[in-house]
Amino acid sequence: MQVAWTTVAEKADADRIAREAIALSLAACVQVEGPVSSHYRWQGKTECSAEYRLTFKFLPDKEQALSDWLHRTHPYDTPEWIVIEASKVGEKYLSWARANSSSPPL
Repeated sequence: MQVAWTTVAEKADADRIAREAIALSLAACVQVEGPVSSHYRWQGKTECSAEYRLTFKFLPDKEQALSDWLHRTHPYDTPEWIVIEASKVGEKYLSWARANSSSPPL
């Protein structure tokens, strides 16, 4: 299983991205947290803004499709996109993720 993060400025964008990622079977689960305070440098200036963090949980075979889709639909020009591989995942949770990551029946 893999876990990835991104942030957006608006709750509506966070909810839309989460909902669509699940509907498209790109992730088994997406959690929305926030607002969180993000401190960063942008175009030479130090910035601080409130953002909503999305945490995606997905199977490795979905990584490229999820990344491509996220970068097409994300409202930021340069979205945060950090992906890590989970070293341990509970077997029941992993089974649930596998069962819920396939395309829904037509």
